[in-house]
Amino acid sequence: MHRRFLLSSFAAALFGALCVAPLATHAADVYPTPGKAIKFVVPYPPGGPTDLMARILAPSLQQRLGVPVVVENRAGAGGNVGTDGVAKSAPDGHTILLAASGPMSVNQTLYKGLPFNPINDLAAVIQISAFPLVLEVHPSFKASNMKEFLAALKAAPTGFNFASAGNGTPQHLAGEIFNKQAGVKMQHVPYKGAGPALNDVLGGQVPVMFDILGSSLQHIAAGKLIPIAVTTAKRSPALPKVPTMMELGMPIDFAAWHGISVAAGTPAPIIKKLNETLNAIFAEPAVKKRWEEIGSPIVGGTPEQFSSLVLTESVRLGRIVKEANVVVD
Repeated sequence: MHRRFLLSSFAAALFGALCVAPLATHAADVYPTPGKAIKFVVPYPPGGPTDLMARILAPSLQQRLGVPVVVENRAGAGGNVGTDGVAKSAPDGHTILLAASGPMSVNQTLYKGLPFNPINDLAAVIQISAFPLVLEVHPSFKASNMKEFLAALKAAPTGFNFASAGNGTPQHLAGEIFNKQAGVKMQHVPYKGAGPALNDVLGGQVPVMFDILGSSLQHIAAGKLIPIAVTTAKRSPALPKVPTMMELGMPIDFAAWHGISVAAGTPAPIIKKLNETLNAIFAEPAVKKRWEEIGSPIVGGTPEQFSSLVLTESVRLGRIVKEANVVVD
């Protein structure tokens, strides 16, 4: 009797295993559901670098996957609103997130009671960028290098303001880190997204910004903004004459990275299909060219590599937030 029970249990387990494999394969075969659109959620307003990347990728995704891909901006709370929305979406691959380093690795330290856990509630698909930030000023600031910039800051009795895309964003964090390393105290002015912040810097309402390089390159080339330094350890090929903070004596190595994530629980074959599709898109000459134009190297890679980045950066950036005493205004 006992032997018969073991044999029937083994048979049931074997039957279950044989059924699971075809189902797993089937999940990728039927993804995406014909005629059902994919929502590509950007957790920031239109006009910034995060939004730009989604709009570059969406047409190629639509062509390769055969369904509409609709970019949807869900801004608010430093990227938390849109990120939380994807974390709580159906795990079927029809809602994807343009995941940014702020809500993925900074905000869990910065915000109390975050409604999602980026490690547990989201599944990594692929890393897509690693942007340097550029310290830039409006021409009215009358500084073209770090020596002149610091002299102007220290000579101003009431100090200067710097704009950011919002509390806890890379633009904010870079400014606070710089304040600490340079021994200055610029006042933070948060906006609801990088686009509105950059518009006010271009208009001279706020004279300073640490911007993700991609959204400022055209304005730097046109002489509307003056670059002072970049925040990464190596100079950017897009701005080869602009020094790094490290070259200028400040130990700052900071990049704004982005990737694609989906809700946790999304079947592995769907994640694999999305990853392979995006890696293929990054091999397209037109997309490579656009990525170079916006100032980021092509990254790509595996879901596991992006997942590892999110984990390690959560620790590193969380420590920076605490050491720089960054707070939500």
